[in-house]
Amino acid sequence: MESECVSVLPRVCEVLAASGRSLPDDTSLEKLLDWFTALTDAGVSLLETCPCLLKFISTVVNHSTPDPSILAFILKLTGLIAANEDNFQVLQESPVLDLVFDAQHWQGSGLWEDPSVRVGWLWGLRTMLQHSKALSFFVQAEFIEPLLQLQTDASLFVASAANQMLAHILISCQPVSSAGCKGVYYKEDRRTGTDREHLTATVETDKDGSAFIMAISEYFKKLLVPKDASQLHHSQQVLKLLALLLAQTSPPLQEKLLLTVTDSLEELVTTNYSQLTLPLMDVILAAHSSCGSDGSVPDQRIAHLLSFMLNTRKPADLILAAAAFLHSGYKDHVHRAQSSRVLLLPLDIVTGLNLLGTNILDEHRFSMMEQLGIKTSCVTMICVSLTNIPQIAQTAPDLLPCPLGLIVSAVISLLRLCSGNSSSSSAGCLKVSRNVTGSGKVQKCALEALLALSNSSEAQVMLVEVFSLLIHYLDNPDCDPTVLQKAYQVLVKWISVCTDLSAITDQLRKDLIQVVRKRACDIRWEVRDSTVEFLGHLAGVHACQTSAEEVCSVSEALLGGCCFSTPLLKDALQDPESYVRASSISSLAQTLAHSWHQGAALTQEQAEIVTQLLEILSQDTEGFARRAVVQYFTTWLSSCSSPTFTCSLLMQSVCSVLSLGSADLDWEVKVYTLDLAGLLIDQAFSGYHSYTKVLETQPHPYALMSTQTYTVHAHTETHTEHVESDLVSVLNSLGEQGVISALLCGLFDCDRPVALKACRLLIRLRDIVCPPSLSAQDASVALATDNGVTCELSGRGWAQEIRNILRDKNQSGTGTTEQRPFQGTDMVDSEGCGEAAMEHVRAGSHTVRVNVCEVLRSLDLDEKLEMLTQSSDHIHNSPLSLLQDILTASITYTHPNSEPGQEVIVDCY
Repeated sequence: MESECVSVLPRVCEVLAASGRSLPDDTSLEKLLDWFTALTDAGVSLLETCPCLLKFISTVVNHSTPDPSILAFILKLTGLIAANEDNFQVLQESPVLDLVFDAQHWQGSGLWEDPSVRVGWLWGLRTMLQHSKALSFFVQAEFIEPLLQLQTDASLFVASAANQMLAHILISCQPVSSAGCKGVYYKEDRRTGTDREHLTATVETDKDGSAFIMAISEYFKKLLVPKDASQLHHSQQVLKLLALLLAQTSPPLQEKLLLTVTDSLEELVTTNYSQLTLPLMDVILAAHSSCGSDGSVPDQRIAHLLSFMLNTRKPADLILAAAAFLHSGYKDHVHRAQSSRVLLLPLDIVTGLNLLGTNILDEHRFSMMEQLGIKTSCVTMICVSLTNIPQIAQTAPDLLPCPLGLIVSAVISLLRLCSGNSSSSSAGCLKVSRNVTGSGKVQKCALEALLALSNSSEAQVMLVEVFSLLIHYLDNPDCDPTVLQKAYQVLVKWISVCTDLSAITDQLRKDLIQVVRKRACDIRWEVRDSTVEFLGHLAGVHACQTSAEEVCSVSEALLGGCCFSTPLLKDALQDPESYVRASSISSLAQTLAHSWHQGAALTQEQAEIVTQLLEILSQDTEGFARRAVVQYFTTWLSSCSSPTFTCSLLMQSVCSVLSLGSADLDWEVKVYTLDLAGLLIDQAFSGYHSYTKVLETQPHPYALMSTQTYTVHAHTETHTEHVESDLVSVLNSLGEQGVISALLCGLFDCDRPVALKACRLLIRLRDIVCPPSLSAQDASVALATDNGVTCELSGRGWAQEIRNILRDKNQSGTGTTEQRPFQGTDMVDSEGCGEAAMEHVRAGSHTVRVNVCEVLRSLDLDEKLEMLTQSSDHIHNSPLSLLQDILTASITYTHPNSEPGQEVIVDCY
């Protein structure tokens, strides 16, 4: 601990103890607690290092009306200190420990009504319970009763904290195995609540632990079964706690708990409270997984409870119970088959396709039909059924009541019902069919189910039927935009898994072309956006077979390929909605990628597209489209095996993209521009023997970035020799393309992700162009590079900053100026006249040519990288800063009217 912090802390404690009310920034207390926690984790004894804390705790707890937030902080701090056994002994010898955690005292003062105080009490006790002395103190102080009362607290935060604490205590004091092992106390990560480390001390499960377990068992007996509907909330909380304990405790304690609660569970399943279905299933499934294979009575009774839940509940509850079992993933074939039948029953009733055969679940059919006749419950039950189709599809065929193909047919029939085709329903279910007609929720769930069923073995056989249905949906003018988007996704997925499209008739192809052309002009921008995305996704699907011998791309087979897609996407570049423009650009890249890979010559239409894209990059007011433009050219460059020689338009465009993108106002556009620059560097040096491409694995400091990857094509051996013999030419080429300027511009960008990426790329370039140590074969090449590669710097912006760095370095080298953090060297013009170049700089010349290697060495890139990788608040994020902030805030208490209108702001790092 810093000595300055130790000296300031007593004054901070005085301020907090005497304030009588919370600080303007309550998070200061949480930050202070985080600091104390970090010290404790590092092995620092808080009482030895900061003896003022004991006086601070005593002052607050003896205050007549302490502020609730300060009291909550004291409760947590005391628990943190007492987690150390020696510190616990010191606190116990003083009257502080008993008074701090005296819940009755705080109830009498009215402070217990504040949820933060109750949470602080729980947090402090849980933190303290790391050794046997703390457990003995907990039991002897009779804290079990208030802890159990807090399980059903009105505040969800308090109830959850009490729930977790109770589980923590039980897990701590349980024997590890049934062979008389000792109980082990765990220290949990207080931030995540998941990581646990063994403490050095272990204690036997003594009478304190036994008393605690006995109290918990009685608590379960008392509150597990509600006496009336008013106690349902209590039962829900107890069930959640029981499920948690059964999942985390060891077999001896699991068995003890099950023996205690099984009678109550058997009584509870007969109550048919819908609110308890899911928490009750969680308990039964946790118990089911914990039971052994020895055929014990608890095991048989739990299996009976599970069967009861899957057979005798009300229809809506039955559906939820079956879904819970399938999602549990247990390999129980009997109950998995039963759950699948229950979940398929609504589809069986609605479609009349007899999915379950005869005399299956007849006892539920009538009651479920009644529920399906009510619109709200009908939609809910069918959606639950459809949502679980993926789990049903993963069930072994011999456990299903019908083939998967029949389930696909049922989903298709349901989708037809939703679109108003009542002929797909059985005669007795016309009322049910009316409930699902036009329901967008059911349609989306059914389409999701159809998406999951595309992997079934019957997919190829049913492709035409699915294809026809989806075209009908896409053509329906009443379809919701989100339903249309889902229909497009399902169509792409089914086509991608069916490699043989010969069954698709010419009429179906014409229908698809017609509906896509119509939707591309839809009045709703969401529909237009989904349509252009569909064209791109379809272009990305692998080749398919359309006849016995003909093999072509899916887009070519269904839509005629680029001849159809490109004009539509080109028109969409001028869409008034920026999302549509961005999607059309991305889809164009996917559509044209095939011809780029083949090295085909550009058409006039493609050349016009390039012109439009550059106009968008320079003029579009929305960042989405500009980002997509930069990614378009990155994809194009990545797809060309030899872009320098095959497409001069591409290389000319890349120069413009680098220039425009590096000056863009959108930071993501600039990052994507640097991606393009990095790809150019990779391609330029991929044949150079000492160059190794470094994949950037670090996440960007903020925002989610594109996960798209690009391929750098290998060059021929001849080209490799050329790169090694003429590195200067390669570097000059990068300079002419604007790569070096884009990197230097990005290095001084105000957005940290941009500067960080540029810095890493410059370091990569520096290490290959002017490495710190040279091998014999690199020395002559590097020397030539040192003498011959230059770039031009203007007198404005980032270029001026670099010029200033180089000037200061030159002056510090002659002893005229103090050395700056970034050190540079003499600039040189294109003919190597360094002093002449310096005269230009001193005279304020607009441009000057500088040596690339000298610039790269002068920028102190490693130091820059270290600074950029630190968080933006690293300078102020310190314990001393926090303590000083708290002292500053005390001015508002001691001199509330000294400077009217001036607010004291606490630094939130």
